[in-house]
Amino acid sequence: MNSAWQTLTLSNLPLYQWRSASYLYQLVGCLAAWRRGSWLMQWGEALGALLVSLVFALAPFVSNDLIGVLLLACGGFWLLLTLSDEGGAGVTPIHLLVLLYWGIAAVATAMSPVKMAALVGLVKLTLYLLFFGLMARVFRSPRLRSATITVYLLVALIVSVYGLRQWIFGAEQLATWVDAESTLAKTTRVYSFLGNPNLLAAYLVPAIALSLAAIFAWRGWICKALAVVMFGVNSLCLILTFSRGGWIGFVVMFFTFLLLLFYWFSVYLPTFWRTWSLPILLGGMAGFVVLAVLFVEPVRDRVLSMFVGREDSSNNFRLNVWAAVREMIADRPILGIGPGNNAFNKIYPLYMRPRYTALSAYSVILEVLVETGFVGLICFLWLLLVTFNQGWQQLRRLREFGSQQAFWLMAAIASLFGMLAHGAFDTVLYRPEVNTLWWFMIALIASYYLKMSDECPRYNVV
Repeated sequence: MNSAWQTLTLSNLPLYQWRSASYLYQLVGCLAAWRRGSWLMQWGEALGALLVSLVFALAPFVSNDLIGVLLLACGGFWLLLTLSDEGGAGVTPIHLLVLLYWGIAAVATAMSPVKMAALVGLVKLTLYLLFFGLMARVFRSPRLRSATITVYLLVALIVSVYGLRQWIFGAEQLATWVDAESTLAKTTRVYSFLGNPNLLAAYLVPAIALSLAAIFAWRGWICKALAVVMFGVNSLCLILTFSRGGWIGFVVMFFTFLLLLFYWFSVYLPTFWRTWSLPILLGGMAGFVVLAVLFVEPVRDRVLSMFVGREDSSNNFRLNVWAAVREMIADRPILGIGPGNNAFNKIYPLYMRPRYTALSAYSVILEVLVETGFVGLICFLWLLLVTFNQGWQQLRRLREFGSQQAFWLMAAIASLFGMLAHGAFDTVLYRPEVNTLWWFMIALIASYYLKMSDECPRYNVV
């Protein structure tokens, strides 16, 4: 049974054999001599981290077209680093599943009834995956990993502060995000620089997880105090989006982080606290949620709206979109219609219910199904399984060394769970501001695949 699990999760995959037998991999290092003589490429990884940081620094404030240009630059730089790599390391089981998913998407594009529209989607997917490749490479350095996380957290703090300002001074609602007949119809839903409260909530889930991790990972009381402020401001801003999916993602992320934190510290706890600390924490969190639902009217109304079915206009809209999407999947179940919202926009009008236009499937699982069929969904779920398994394996290894880098790993795992929970009822995951963060979390986990003995300083948990 254990052998079957290891095979399924690629835990014992002999990657060195694949590298030695792969014709494509023989290209790695072909520019190594040029790199040795290049003055600029001596700081290749640092320049890569700078490019990645630039994406996160600008993503909430600029157009999607500019983000695309930056992703193209990141992809080109990853290719340059890979071709000039002398070590030939860095490929993980996660990389292989990402490559497999890209291959399935490419076949789905070739078989798509709207090939040119699907090709646009494939190009976008390729840019995201190249961005993942660059991040997974540069994050092998703990210093560059921490620096990039810090950039994202500082930008997210600016985004959250502006969101709180909208709550205090009011903000024009740019779209009908709340049922006009609801008691929340006149409630301000903050959206900061992102223009949509659901998108803002999805953007902040990883920020909350990483700021919580920073409380433990950063050294010095000033840095820890800043991390506490970030956690509080980001959490409050997410709550004030009144995004039901965002709230679900926040709860799932926080619950997952607490479980991982309990696992990390359990070996240091006395017997009583080892037994009761987790139930006390989870009970306290559940009690806080219950009290908020009972006594805070906007929260109560928003939570109860999840269970009224079609009586809520947002629920009714999603149910009608999902019904049309299921018909799309039934007509092309194997490889779908091809990747991207352009292909979706071409096909969906043939199935849509009157007056229920949509730009996506409003569910990550349904979106994967409609774009790449059941073949793509199986690969996507396999990728998640391998990613979470690798994260768990590396967390166990890091606990043996007591490395503070483990807290970033916990945040990445918890963020993925939270983003998936949010994505079950929305597809903001496919927006560039959030999709880059999705691959950011996966790249963080992949970066820990390397032998940890060279980067695991002792960490005093007391």
